[in-house]
Amino acid sequence: MPVVVMTSSPLLWARVLALVFACVAFSVALHGTNVIYQPAGNWCVFSWGFGFAGTALVLLVEMCGLQTRMPVSWKNFPITFACYSFLFCLSSSIIFPLYFIKGNRTSGETYDYLVVACVFSCLATIAYLTEVSISKARPGEVVGYMATAPGLLKVCETFVACIIFVFISYPNAYEGHAATQWCMAVYCICFILSAVVIIMCVGECTGCLPFPFARFLSAYASLAVLMYLSATIVWPIYKFDRKHGGSPTRPSSCGTSAGLCPFDKIMAVAVLTGVNFILYLADLIYSARLVFVSV
Repeated sequence: MPVVVMTSSPLLWARVLALVFACVAFSVALHGTNVIYQPAGNWCVFSWGFGFAGTALVLLVEMCGLQTRMPVSWKNFPITFACYSFLFCLSSSIIFPLYFIKGNRTSGETYDYLVVACVFSCLATIAYLTEVSISKARPGEVVGYMATAPGLLKVCETFVACIIFVFISYPNAYEGHAATQWCMAVYCICFILSAVVIIMCVGECTGCLPFPFARFLSAYASLAVLMYLSATIVWPIYKFDRKHGGSPTRPSSCGTSAGLCPFDKIMAVAVLTGVNFILYLADLIYSARLVFVSV
């Protein structure tokens, strides 16, 4: 039997706390509330369960010393997963109170469960952020690509793109204009390429490319910046300008229902497009300066 040896460290405690907080969040939500009957609730429960299951796997592998037997790069996988878990829990910490606590005038045990789930979601978010902060590369260190700023930025880019897909998925959000269809193409192309980079790094297959991986990263980052710059300009023009069939003002009906109305989703896409443009721009700047990483 393998001998389990765990050395106490800030990274270990961050993972243990993240495991406990995520477990409490989804357990309380499933036990004392009815959030799973709504899409937003399913997203939150999935986010907490995703973090809990992955962190348990990371702890189990490191406890048993199985890092070298895993079919992934252990220099890249844990921090990639921790960054995704942070983003998932962060989104749940925003969505959960927006959909289930804001405007909720009920009291009693169910409301208490909602508050507890929200609190532990926030705690899990902090724990995962701490894990990422401890694991990320320091100047002069030779680490996996995903532990560097460009690697972490690619995780953020793919996550933001996924949120854009959720907001843009309702009917006619991008149909009707070739320009908005181009924006959708930008989101898809950049998401796929960023996901491919992450998979190649975690799967340790960056050497399979017929050209240097660093050159590919620089060329891709440059292309993504230009594409997202065009989408950042085009989307608001065709969605908020009356000349192109858009609406510059928020309808009064938007405040009568929980969650986000169609106008709010269009606005969210515009904001997130700008956020991803900034992320890709930072990615390009960091990629140009990154010379000490061993992928």
